[in-house]
Amino acid sequence: MTADAAVRVRLDKWLWAARFFKTRSLAKAAIEGGKVQINGQRAKPSKEIEPGITLTIHQGWEEKTLVVTALSEQRRGATEAALLYAETPDSLVQREQKAAARRAARAGVQYPDERPSKKQRRQIIKFRDLDFSDPA
Repeated sequence: MTADAAVRVRLDKWLWAARFFKTRSLAKAAIEGGKVQINGQRAKPSKEIEPGITLTIHQGWEEKTLVVTALSEQRRGATEAALLYAETPDSLVQREQKAAARRAARAGVQYPDERPSKKQRRQIIKFRDLDFSDPA
């Protein structure tokens, strides 16, 4: 797991070993889709990484900026995988702020207690089909 054990590791293999993706093929698809960047640049799955490189990973709503601290080609437990990288303080703050904003946006939404009945669905459909652009 240390830098002495492996001088360089493929990016897709490291992302899988660090438990960011469940399989290497998912890691590869994310890299090819532009969801993973190395030092601000798009990367290829076969790119060999080394300690000290900065990675930006987009997963769902989250964007993480990490510094690679160690290399591994083997997938181990989550506690050991967490030793492979260090998230930057700015990234932690930004993720927490975005999560708080999402929680605040959801707080004002009121969901109905039950689904509409058949009669109510018909009324909703009839209302949606009304043409409000015709003044006559």
